[in-house]
Amino acid sequence: MIIKNFEQLMELAIKNESKKIAVAVPDDLEILKVIEKAGEIKLAEFILVGDKEKIKNIIKENNLTVKSEIINKIDHKKAADTAVDLVNQGKASTIMKGMLHSSTFLKAVLNKEKSLNTGNHITQISVLEKENNEGLMFITDCAITVAPDLMKKKEILENAVNLAHKIGIQKPKVAVLASLEIVNPNMQDTVDAALLSKMTDRGQIKGCEVDGPFAFDNAISQEAAKTKGITSTVAGNADIILVPNLTVGNTLTKAISYIGKKKVAAATVGTSVPIIFTSRTASMEEKLLSIALAVYTS
Repeated sequence: MIIKNFEQLMELAIKNESKKIAVAVPDDLEILKVIEKAGEIKLAEFILVGDKEKIKNIIKENNLTVKSEIINKIDHKKAADTAVDLVNQGKASTIMKGMLHSSTFLKAVLNKEKSLNTGNHITQISVLEKENNEGLMFITDCAITVAPDLMKKKEILENAVNLAHKIGIQKPKVAVLASLEIVNPNMQDTVDAALLSKMTDRGQIKGCEVDGPFAFDNAISQEAAKTKGITSTVAGNADIILVPNLTVGNTLTKAISYIGKKKVAAATVGTSVPIIFTSRTASMEEKLLSIALAVYTS
């Protein structure tokens, strides 16, 4: 089944078998409000790993209805490690980042002695709705990989394709982004785009259709592609936008969210289970959608 929009995603995630999520350092009112809401709508159950006294005080002072188990771990590193252990022990299905530094959280997730680290490159995907219930679109990598080379771009692409398959897109169309639509040997991003396209043709990348380089307009707009004389089944129909670097991905995501006023969920992939790793500035709805995506695809 292809997920057409966020409403359908949420409905299916709620209907899914109940999932338990380990939250590392949920010592924050906004995070606890998200946990409360997720519990109310029966989206997921939670195990809270953090400063027990602080968590209980926030719940009490704000009259929250949070009945989750709390494991007392004041040290952030120990909290993150414990949350990962809960997944390894089968007591939780996935892990969620709370109010701790991203580096501390990711270090626990990527610990080679833990089963969450599969040896794959871990990447982040911004997820948004296409127009007119035409499905979901991915933009990647928007938060983790700073300046990927060709082979890192291949891994980022493959992570996104795997997630697309899980939401029902059997052969996602991947547009590899650059600042223009032609190959220029002096612009490495255009060369990488062409190479990724050819690698797909030769079977080095499977389960998708890849083309590029594309500028953003002709990746998502058939009219823009037609105006520029681009003939491609991917042009204007992209399911996945592979950006050249983190700055482009992060800026594009924030522009879509703040200027375009579109909801953006987040998925962190490449580990043995989905990771819920949202921006602190994401709205409650966006955080709930990120949880729903993890629940549905785990």
